Amino acid sequence: MKKLILIFAMTTFGINCFAQNTVKPVYDAALAKKLGADQYGMKKYVLAFLKEGPTQLKDSAARMQLQMAHLKNITRLAAEGKLVVAGPFLDDQPIRGIFIFNVETLEEAKKLTETDPAIKAGSLVMELHPFYCSAALVEVVNIHSKLQSKSITD
Repeated sequence: MKKLILIFAMTTFGINCFAQNTVKPVYDAALAKKLGADQYGMKKYVLAFLKEGPTQLKDSAARMQLQMAHLKNITRLAAEGKLVVAGPFLDDQPIRGIFIFNVETLEEAKKLTETDPAIKAGSLVMELHPFYCSAALVEVVNIHSKLQSKSITD
């Protein structure tokens, strides 16, 4: 009898642990429109892989100056709403990081990449791909500004 009660208790506990909330979130048409979402809550972006370029600066001061200019360009593009995600990879590989541009075409993204000082200097090259993802990505920059206590460009 004790085994039966134990099995019943464990089964009940297990079911409760894995139960999911089945309440469907309320659709917000105004927010979907504001963020440019389609009927699935998705939208087009352009994903960029930032790759190591042919020109690598040996002078550490010049390299740091170029990196700061690169970061300021990222900050500017994010403030303009053109860049929703940017970040480096943390391993030592030829693909150095990613950008997700809030544009629909590769041509628009290419023009934006050409504003990056690291691209101009040849220390980075970008590989661009059409990307389909949640329209909520547009909100990342706004949320991030509330999380940072210090700017990366300070």
